[in-house]
Amino acid sequence: MRRRLVISYLLLMVLVLLALETPLAATLATREADRIRADRLADATRFASLAKPALRGGGAGPINGELAAYDDLYGVGAAVVDRDRRIVVSSVSWEPGAGTAIALDIALSGQQFSGPESVWPWMDGPVVVAVPINDGGEVLGAVVTATPADKVRRTVTAWWLLLAAIGLLAVLACVSTAFGLAGWVLRPVTELDAVTHEIAEGDRTARVRPRLGPPELRRLAASFNNMADVVSDVMDRQRAFVAHASHQLRNPLTALRLRVEELGPSLTDPDGRAEHRLALEETDRLTTLLDALLTLARAERTENQRVIVDAAETAASRVAAWQPLARHRSVTLRLDTAEAPAYARTVPTAIDQTLDALIDNAVKFSGAGGEVTVTVRAADGGIVLQVRDTGPGMTSSQLDQATERFWRAPDVQNVDGAGLGLTIVAVLVDASDGRLTMRQGEPRGLVAEVWFPAPEDLAVEPAAREPGTVEAGRA
Repeated sequence: MRRRLVISYLLLMVLVLLALETPLAATLATREADRIRADRLADATRFASLAKPALRGGGAGPINGELAAYDDLYGVGAAVVDRDRRIVVSSVSWEPGAGTAIALDIALSGQQFSGPESVWPWMDGPVVVAVPINDGGEVLGAVVTATPADKVRRTVTAWWLLLAAIGLLAVLACVSTAFGLAGWVLRPVTELDAVTHEIAEGDRTARVRPRLGPPELRRLAASFNNMADVVSDVMDRQRAFVAHASHQLRNPLTALRLRVEELGPSLTDPDGRAEHRLALEETDRLTTLLDALLTLARAERTENQRVIVDAAETAASRVAAWQPLARHRSVTLRLDTAEAPAYARTVPTAIDQTLDALIDNAVKFSGAGGEVTVTVRAADGGIVLQVRDTGPGMTSSQLDQATERFWRAPDVQNVDGAGLGLTIVAVLVDASDGRLTMRQGEPRGLVAEVWFPAPEDLAVEPAAREPGTVEAGRA
């Protein structure tokens, strides 16, 4: 944007310079030609008065010596011709050129001629002046001079070069001023753009300096900072409310479950015992929901801190942790990785919680005899974690809604869960600048892939690090 603004200023300046300097350059060329033509007309008029005796047949008189002296002093060729265009007297350097014929025609008709009107640097011809020789109203002949235009062209060229130098200095001054002005105007916009990206990447403390640029942009910066403060405060309040409410509900929920359990021995009716069992299951489900809400609140509160994690080692530990449940449900759970180590840069616990949620869903929905495969590989400058199962999978419309809070597929409403697992995964992946993709498996099942960026620079050799997680500073 700065470049376009400077180019617009520069284009305007160039147009103004062209509008001012072009007429001035033409005026200078015409002025130099007028000066030479005026001098030569005066000299030719004098020679015409001296040439009358030579044309009347009274001898050359003084005109011959005058032309020779004039040619020797100024280097200007001159000639006296009669009415039949015969040369009566001429100087040593006289040579008729292309313009002398027209000049003689006009002079012999009784009028003075001088040309050209302007001497341009690219012209080669001389400045030609012709004056008629009159005697009592009768035209006896003409005096014609041819002045070389080299000196005039050099003078005009020097003036034009001076104008070009002045214009170039003006353009440079305009460019310098335009860069300063554009920087002053656009600096708040540039900083606003940078701060917007920082906030979008998770740094909610970034703000714009409100004392930069023109008053309108200063007010914009102040308004943006106020808006960022309000949004940040609302988000903090929302997350704090979710976390506090979930935490505060755990104690009464635990007490409620204990009281419900104590009612069990006193129930003798079969229907009452069935209702008692359902009540305990609902309290367990509510506990699971509160735990998921706490996890989600902590995940959303995680901002700019990044750590370097060995994804292969973490995947191995999580697969080992979920093996007992998989065996209990008759599901084959295995790890397939050729990358060891496979370092990724994420927010803390992102890979652990992501794999826990994805493996939990895969084992839960695969059913007895199903298979769940966890794969770790390098791709696209990062690390891909893939969890593939052989369960019923999801339709295209269900895949679009899978990461919404509390959403559950219509055919699994009675399966344990809070509907927040994939939401937590999406939040953690987004906070880590990663990508979450899910698709239908072939021939059946669901394939969930999570891509995390690899660390740009490993300052310490992986072997020297502690296994699992290594602190990488802040983004």
